[in-house]
Amino acid sequence: MKHTMIVMMGGQGAGKGSVANIMKTEHEYKHIESGALFRALPADSEIAQIMARGELVPDSELFKLMESEIDPNADIILDGFPRTLPQAQWLVEKYADQFDIHVLYLDLSEELMLFRINKRIREGGGRSDDADHAAVRRRLDTFWKVTVPAIEWLKTAPGIKFSDIDASQDLDGNMAQIHAVL
Repeated sequence: MKHTMIVMMGGQGAGKGSVANIMKTEHEYKHIESGALFRALPADSEIAQIMARGELVPDSELFKLMESEIDPNADIILDGFPRTLPQAQWLVEKYADQFDIHVLYLDLSEELMLFRINKRIREGGGRSDDADHAAVRRRLDTFWKVTVPAIEWLKTAPGIKFSDIDASQDLDGNMAQIHAVL
């Protein structure tokens, strides 16, 4: 029997991390958050500098990281990966035979993404680069130009379950939708 791989996708502030944290307490998922793994690196590392500019980490580095973290004998939640079409294609090609993959797309307008990012800043949370308006703008532009095509491809990828979640609701509303589709 295959294990489950939940792939959390959505723009900044959509609630991917919050949903993943609830899901991993409800079920023993291994939570792999690529951004957190990279942010744990020293600030002077090449990857940390790339992220600080709001740019994407090269696929070769991400693939190595994902391979080292993904355990085919565990149920997994991926948060922050894939973000590009080649990454999505790599994930499906590499792991669709080993896992039942279910993509949860937390769909949220840019207006609400910005509202939630600003709320995280006001409440003292979030990422260190959330306060850098230019970096936030680059992350949002990258999401629309680079990640949305990956999301669109995953909607019709063979063997992949895909659910579109209206993330404009509160966390309880989001979780109710997710429980309904899982």
